[in-house]
Amino acid sequence: MILVLLGTQDKPFERILKAISNSKKKGNIKDKIIAQVGCTTFNGNNIKIFDFVSKEEIEKLIDDARIIITHAGVGTITECVNKGKKVIVVPRLKKYGEHTNDHQLQITKEFSEKGYVLPLYDERNLNKVLEQVKTFKPVKYVSNAGYFKDKIKEYIDNI
Repeated sequence: MILVLLGTQDKPFERILKAISNSKKKGNIKDKIIAQVGCTTFNGNNIKIFDFVSKEEIEKLIDDARIIITHAGVGTITECVNKGKKVIVVPRLKKYGEHTNDHQLQITKEFSEKGYVLPLYDERNLNKVLEQVKTFKPVKYVSNAGYFKDKIKEYIDNI
């Protein structure tokens, strides 16, 4: 199963859903597709769509997914890579009204350069990236949260 996670952003993100639906129609995707679309309105009859569900339900879907295609939300990415999932990240872009700025490009670049995810900057390359994901071995995720906790503690201790 391919799980698509678009997060809770209040702006639409139809671009990736259209590409996935078209690829499924053409027979390039054989998997069942389930998509959490948040505030995006999309009627793809070959994608099982829901807006929001509980965190527990999302975690179960992530566990069951073979591939995850997601927006560049840090929380979503880290949760998926922590579970060792193959993740394709599609940044929301300002020019399409999908976000207020292009910070998701930076997030996508950082995670992909470290080998945690595969980037998809142009939805027209979806099939190419779906081929790459077959042999993709994600690097085990290493959080730097400990570093920041140490810096905060050091700062507080010095006050």
